[in-house]
Amino acid sequence: MAMFTEKGQGAPEGEPGLSIIGTGMRVVGDITADGVVKIEGTVVGTVRAARQVLVGKGGEVEGDVISREAIIGGEVRGSIRADERIEIQSTSVVHGDVAAKRLLVQEGGEINGVVRMGEAALEAEPGEKLNAGRSY
Repeated sequence: MAMFTEKGQGAPEGEPGLSIIGTGMRVVGDITADGVVKIEGTVVGTVRAARQVLVGKGGEVEGDVISREAIIGGEVRGSIRADERIEIQSTSVVHGDVAAKRLLVQEGGEINGVVRMGEAALEAEPGEKLNAGRSY
């Protein structure tokens, strides 16, 4: 039984994968993915995902989060930029600026930074830090 497609990939062509940083795992360095990145451990560096970044309850990111959609349940110490939406769950704490077209903050979720929403919020260059010049 063949485990790979004709091109030697495990997933069908065009379908981005899921990358998981598990509980107890610590990654130092930037992460870039075409699909979804789920963080249950700790990442020290910028996290970029074409589709979605999920920071689970207990997960930590010490750096920026850049994606189409970000769902935060843990802690982020850096800016969050999402082309579509950001969801800040009740268990989350964000120490940095957030920018997205749409924002959902559940009761108990914390944002300690500047919030920018709508089309104008995303006009800054993608590589430009939202919290440049700030110290936390």
